[in-house]
Amino acid sequence: MLQKTVLLTTAIFLICACTRTDLGPEPLPDNYQAQFDEWQESRMESLTNPTGWMRLAGMYWLQEGENSFGSGNEVDIKFPEGSIPEYAGEFILHEGTVLLQAANGIEFIQNGESFRQKEIYDGEEALSVEYGSLEWLIIEREELTGIRLYNKSNPKVDAFTGFDRYPLNPEWHLKAKFLPADEGETISIVNVLGQQVDTPSPGTIEFMKDGKLYTLDALEGTDQMFLIVGDLTNRTETYQAGRYIYIDYPEEGSEYTVIDFNKIYNPPCSYNLFTTCQLPPVQNRLELEITAGEKRPQDWDGLE
Repeated sequence: MLQKTVLLTTAIFLICACTRTDLGPEPLPDNYQAQFDEWQESRMESLTNPTGWMRLAGMYWLQEGENSFGSGNEVDIKFPEGSIPEYAGEFILHEGTVLLQAANGIEFIQNGESFRQKEIYDGEEALSVEYGSLEWLIIEREELTGIRLYNKSNPKVDAFTGFDRYPLNPEWHLKAKFLPADEGETISIVNVLGQQVDTPSPGTIEFMKDGKLYTLDALEGTDQMFLIVGDLTNRTETYQAGRYIYIDYPEEGSEYTVIDFNKIYNPPCSYNLFTTCQLPPVQNRLELEITAGEKRPQDWDGLE
């Protein structure tokens, strides 16, 4: 009799655990279309502004010591042809700092002022440098130090009007529960370079879709939580390596927020080769078709 009681209690618990009446579609606000249009405009700006993701034109890793650069064939780092003299100068990497030395007759611009020699990276702050339509700065990825190059002259980007996407669907505007993590909790995240980093996590998001409960581990963002998500549509219609989405932290005194998959979007590596995108952790690869948000980019060079 005791065994039957335990089994019955367990079955009731499992039914209650899977049937979450507190989660499900969250009604759209009255001004949702205006909110979405504003978000989309901001998204386009982040892609196409002078140093937007779509204007990336190169990523080059530096070796310790002198690294010659220009558009010619005899330099260590070759910038796009015709964008800069064949030999433009040297990047000198020394124990985590980078000095830029111009070739004879060449000047670079930083904050509107010209220079020929300057430390453009002190190990903490990277200075943006311009030459013609080019702009670049130093980035670090674990043990690697490199140059991220933008080219503001790009007619294809000028003509870009947005990626194909699924129609807006209120069924993907979902109420979600936030489960805070223990202080100091981290998630292991791998990027496209194969580097693995333990990244701070504020907690886990729970949501319901079609009667099933799903969870996603979040990463800390400045004002919002950042989620890296994989789903079954990655096999067919959306980017193979997953998509990104930001969601709000719950308001003070609440444990609930909204996850709006209409705003899930493509990572930069889906349309540009010169990025170091983070990939979805195993626990964020869902057995679910998220038929919302941006679809796989077409006619753009990205990592596969």
